[in-house]
Amino acid sequence: MPQKTFVEKIITGVGSIVSLAIHTMIFVGFFMLAFFGFVSWDVMLLVLTTIVSLEAIYLAIFIQMTVNRQAQDLADVSEDVEDIQEDLEEISQDVEDIQKDVDEIQEDVGEIQEDVEEINEEDEEAEDTENQQTVALEQLTRDVQRVLADLEQLKKKE
Repeated sequence: MPQKTFVEKIITGVGSIVSLAIHTMIFVGFFMLAFFGFVSWDVMLLVLTTIVSLEAIYLAIFIQMTVNRQAQDLADVSEDVEDIQEDLEEISQDVEDIQKDVDEIQEDVGEIQEDVEEINEEDEEAEDTENQQTVALEQLTRDVQRVLADLEQLKKKE
């Protein structure tokens, strides 16, 4: 917290219990001076009234300075709140954009999974076809070998 200015120190001091006690002792002192005859009542009241009036004027000025400073602080806080609200709106928009991106990524992942499943099915079909072709080729090879064996036997008989 920044160091208090001279005016802030005065305002803080005037608004304290110590200030209340000092003012009470001064007022009692003035009345005692008049009561014991050191000054006349008229002079004491004139001086006391003048001092109290001057003090009230200065206190009013100090209070207004404090009110002005507080108003400026509130204006600064209000600006900060507006900035924070703007930042929150931007963050909210960013979160919405991110959510849209996540949704799109999920759709892409789903499409990729479907493609992988199709590829796996095609691979299985290709493997089945290859197995069928292999079986057919083996059968043809056996058939050709039998035909050749039969031809050999026919040649021997001739």
